Amino acid sequence: MPEWLEAGFWGLLAGSALLIGAAVGFFARVPRPVTASVMAFGAGVLLSAVSFELIDEAHEQGGLLPVVIGAAAGALLYTGANVLLARHGARHRKRSGDEQPSEREQPGSGTAIAVGALLDGVPESVVIGASLLAGGPVSLVTVIAVFLSNVPEGLSSAAGMRQAGRTRRYVFGLWAAIALISGAASLAGYTLLGGAPPEVLATITALAAGAILAMITDTMVPEAFADAHLLVGLITVLGFLVAFALSHA
Repeated sequence: MPEWLEAGFWGLLAGSALLIGAAVGFFARVPRPVTASVMAFGAGVLLSAVSFELIDEAHEQGGLLPVVIGAAAGALLYTGANVLLARHGARHRKRSGDEQPSEREQPGSGTAIAVGALLDGVPESVVIGASLLAGGPVSLVTVIAVFLSNVPEGLSSAAGMRQAGRTRRYVFGLWAAIALISGAASLAGYTLLGGAPPEVLATITALAAGAILAMITDTMVPEAFADAHLLVGLITVLGFLVAFALSHA
């Protein structure tokens, strides 16, 4: 398989987990403490992947300065976009309860939620594609981490969308589109960054890491803390350790 096609495949595979989670969240009545616990596990997985795969890789490629600049820029860009989307109804797009507004309560909130879901998924996918640029195999740890974290994201969001009265067509059309865009973003990460200097690759990787860290604390952690209560820390550490073990397997 050509590497550019492989990049798209891995991004699509990781993004497909959103559909799996959405199907569970939409059709099954998953108790909220279970949803919150799964989200805590996914947050721990992503935190480990950011630490030991993205930031560490960026530091090896370009040193400390690109890491600092990229991560700060990624967090700033994500937070700015997230603030704008929150004003249009996408603040609680990953919440499984009744926090999400319906279209009647806040017109345009459905579009904002869709754009927010896209904002959450693109940085992860770009990194998956860029991991092939070194000439070796894709970073399976990153793919697995993104896949494992996408399941609770899709589950929680779809449950919240159902509570807000959004249709089955909207929910699954949204997540199918995000899965396809994830594949395209991974493909773009490979094709557009090919031949870039190590410092540029390091900055882009760190930028994605900063955006993912901001996303975890802005959208995943609130859902995890909502109903998991005193167990959320333990479950998050478990997810962190699973991803850490995978990265050192």
